[in-house]
Amino acid sequence: MGQIKVLDQNMINMIAAGEVIERPASVVKELMENSIDAGATKITVSIEDGGRKLISVTDDGCGMDGGDLAAAFEPHATSKLKTSEDLQGISTLGFRGEALASIASISQVKAVSRMKDSPGASCVEVDCGDKSDVSPASADYGTTIQVRDIFYKLPARRKFLRTANTEMEHITEHFIRIALANDGLDMALYHNGKEIYLLSGGQGVRGRIAELFSSYEFGEDLIETESSEKDLHISALLGKPSISRTNSKFQYVFLNGRFIRDKFISHAIKEAYRGCIEPNRFPVVFLFIKMPYENYDVNVHPTKIEVRFYNANLVHSQVLGALREKLLGTDLQMQARMPSGEGGVSSAGYRSGEVAGAMAEFFRKHQTVQTQRQFGVLPKNQFVLLHPAGGQTYSQTMQSQYVGAKEFLQIHDSFIIAEADDGFIIVDQHALHERIMYEELCRRVRESNLESQKLLIPESFELTDAQANALGANTELLEKLGIEITPFGPKTYAIQAFPSLLSKASPLDFVRDLLDLLTDKGLGLDAEGLLDEVLNMAACKAAIKAGQKLSDNEIEQLLADKDRTERVSRCPHGRPTVIKFTSAELEKQFGRK
Repeated sequence: MGQIKVLDQNMINMIAAGEVIERPASVVKELMENSIDAGATKITVSIEDGGRKLISVTDDGCGMDGGDLAAAFEPHATSKLKTSEDLQGISTLGFRGEALASIASISQVKAVSRMKDSPGASCVEVDCGDKSDVSPASADYGTTIQVRDIFYKLPARRKFLRTANTEMEHITEHFIRIALANDGLDMALYHNGKEIYLLSGGQGVRGRIAELFSSYEFGEDLIETESSEKDLHISALLGKPSISRTNSKFQYVFLNGRFIRDKFISHAIKEAYRGCIEPNRFPVVFLFIKMPYENYDVNVHPTKIEVRFYNANLVHSQVLGALREKLLGTDLQMQARMPSGEGGVSSAGYRSGEVAGAMAEFFRKHQTVQTQRQFGVLPKNQFVLLHPAGGQTYSQTMQSQYVGAKEFLQIHDSFIIAEADDGFIIVDQHALHERIMYEELCRRVRESNLESQKLLIPESFELTDAQANALGANTELLEKLGIEITPFGPKTYAIQAFPSLLSKASPLDFVRDLLDLLTDKGLGLDAEGLLDEVLNMAACKAAIKAGQKLSDNEIEQLLADKDRTERVSRCPHGRPTVIKFTSAELEKQFGRK
């Protein structure tokens, strides 16, 4: 007797459900996508016990007659594909015909549906693959599908479900993705009878984001951009660097209304923000892409979140270009928001930074009074702090310099406070000078090789075999940088010339770090990316350091260079260079508003 048996169809469906239905959130996703494909204008999702007890999705779509309702729960039954040619340009969210059969094989399902021109509704029930006959029912037009006791006959699968709150978080995430892609629909989400979201259609993407993420107050921190080229339309709302996150949770990418994850697009987003945010931070991005359906394949994975582009390089370059151009053309200077309570947390829900918090406390406790012009007590280059409660002088005086009619001062030999038209700014002297140096280095490298200066005494050092190989493979890069290195003995080399623009950097330290970069990172970067990494490092090493005392002229020059340099709001590593405090914020802190 043979050992190979043909599995019955319900067992096949239960196995297939492992790919399609991972948890209750998968059910919500599949049912909501079916509602959208049915032309619904209103979708209501009701959940009990994180979806383990009940998942109910109601829509006002086209509905089904009795025959279609019975067939809908058969494996590979779908109205969205007719021939194999239809796979070449899938325009619907669903198409595989697996979801309803998979759901019905691992739960108790009741489906009621009515077409708009039908006098009554039809109902069918399925209990883990055991389907009832279709019966008449009373219901409004559209479809309601109730899914109860998911995995109740599969205890091995059910035990992997998490708490109700955790499962509800996954459900909410899928709801948010679909809601973002369909801002024209009325949508509602309830859990255990409690309203989670009640969304009105026609509010636009920005309005929908405001409702879905109200606690994050993205608001004015989102920049709109749009572009169309080569059958690829891109529209996006880009988060300013100040609202970046520690993970990619707030990167939402949609392709023709479908939420997707794609490594090419993720890389394009990362590259677009390069130099705008710190490398370990992730930007907030809502990206919507439209392109001909035949230009990509969605039939890659049962969950349909992954797609395969036929020209992935084009998609990458178009997304990168559109986002990068908008970011570089936008003033990304951080607008500081004074803490609204204890802990230095702003009303936007993020910390403005240690400097901003310190200055907020500084201005709450003290008032700055210019004494020379008002009282003639102190010299011009000093001012005194008066405690608002007792009127006693604060014992410490600080150095103050002037640029024309505007004041500025250096504190902790690291930060510069300068007057602005509607308030004041705090400048991180190292970060700002690093950006200025980086832009200058980029400009000079574009024009020609950097000018170099011969060292009076060559600096020698030893190399490992890996470093020597990296040195030999990057001679063109060294020439572009104006660095001349020659053999000086067995495994020993000497620095003969060094770029004059980096005169404040130690040639030996710089070259050693350069070799580390070339051996550690160089193999994974193209020529342009490697050059940019090197220029980042060069700018950092040549810039004014934190803790470095600056003269009046040096501060004046730094602020003047700031006004002459483009894109100075962030250092090359993405940290803010300037934080701005408005007069309105100060007046609020002093109780004037």
